[in-house]
Amino acid sequence: MSEFSRRLPVYLLLDISGSMQGEPIEALKTGISALLTELKSDPQALETAFLSVITFNSAARQITPLTELMLFSEPEIKAGGATALGAALTLLAECIDSEVKKSSPTQKGDWKPLVFILTDGAPTDDWESGVKALRRAGASNIIACAAGAVADTKILKEITPNVVMMNSCGAGDLSRFFTWVSASVKVTSKAFDATPGGLELPPPPQGFIIVP
Repeated sequence: MSEFSRRLPVYLLLDISGSMQGEPIEALKTGISALLTELKSDPQALETAFLSVITFNSAARQITPLTELMLFSEPEIKAGGATALGAALTLLAECIDSEVKKSSPTQKGDWKPLVFILTDGAPTDDWESGVKALRRAGASNIIACAAGAVADTKILKEITPNVVMMNSCGAGDLSRFFTWVSASVKVTSKAFDATPGGLELPPPPQGFIIVP
């Protein structure tokens, strides 16, 4: 494998529980579409970024495996059910183990995965087991977004130190979230060439709060 062909795996963990019904789930679909359009317009991201979508409600499901951007099809998403964030984290760990290419003595593997978690509530399952599985998988570049005041930022801080909070799951905030995800992927795909493995993100959107 050449240096040129190393991939930047990007995983989206999206809450599609019952509280996301209506405007939020439609905004989520629009956001994914806009994200794809933005990333495809950037030559570096188009070359290096591979995208996967994991959704969670009463269960977790990888609805799109790690896929190059030009072959990515927008997934069908419906809201309903509980908030199995722990199952989503465990599934993410399994996907990283099976999909992300590891370095060997003869070739370099993929870059460290870039993970974005979006949730508007609190986990309804064993989230701690999910965190342990994720740590065993070696995932470290994780950004969590709490959508609205009901989202449990304390638990998100147990998953990652990189937590931001937005006011709601309205179309405006979700649009800004996905625009920020796109900018983060673009910046990271370029930064890894200069500082391999480093995490460098643009400032959060206006109105988003960095959770201390």
